[in-house]
Amino acid sequence: MLLAIDAGNTNVVFAVLDGRRIVARWRIATDPRRTADEYAVWLSQLLHLEGMSRDVIERVIIATVVPRALHNLEVLAEKYFNTTALVAGRAPVEWGIALDVDEPQSLGADRAVNTIAAHALHPGDLIVVDFGTATTFDVSDFSGAYKGGIIAPGLNLSLDALVTAAAKLPRVAIEAPKGGTGVIGRNTVDQMQIGIFWGYIALVEGLVARLKQEVGRPTKVIATGGLATLLTEHTAVFDTIEPDLTIQGLAIMSERAHIPA
Repeated sequence: MLLAIDAGNTNVVFAVLDGRRIVARWRIATDPRRTADEYAVWLSQLLHLEGMSRDVIERVIIATVVPRALHNLEVLAEKYFNTTALVAGRAPVEWGIALDVDEPQSLGADRAVNTIAAHALHPGDLIVVDFGTATTFDVSDFSGAYKGGIIAPGLNLSLDALVTAAAKLPRVAIEAPKGGTGVIGRNTVDQMQIGIFWGYIALVEGLVARLKQEVGRPTKVIATGGLATLLTEHTAVFDTIEPDLTIQGLAIMSERAHIPA
């Protein structure tokens, strides 16, 4: 089986896959200081709870946007799974797609992996919206080439900035305001929830509309990331949700490295 690791700025997601089928997945807060030994203790316990042992893992693939976290994850693969980890974007798992942007070397691994997975799953021109620490909008064309995109502050990050900068504002839950679609808040909490929730949906809808206009061809919009499900319930801007897009992309890249599934 494959252990796919997606190390983001906020969380590291571990998923065990049989082929492209996700058997189990877990997440832990990203901490570049966390050692391979600490990962191993945590992961071994979770594997045991799922009725598996470390022996079922035959290979490991990693995508990370946190360079300092990579070394300990590679040590984890070597020391506890007896395999050399594949690293997305590095031989023998180069991207295999055109990165048609000014600075291809600066593209986040998760965004490239998402593009690979989205193109494998859906034909045509695509916009992938990934709700993470940042919300990213990634455009790829019908050939699978990455054409560019947008980076916006993530929903949680936006709320954190607001609460931190304004001493009298409380922390509120990120959820659909109880007043439905109304946007005239009658108290501070309602006003904050309206601003954060409906304001963010307006941001996403507005940027997707501009991206579609610039592409100029029929374009499918795919949502992924932690908050995708919450937001997609309240807007028609998305054509489909792929909650495990990055993990699926890592599985596809592992296959393309000519390693049996």
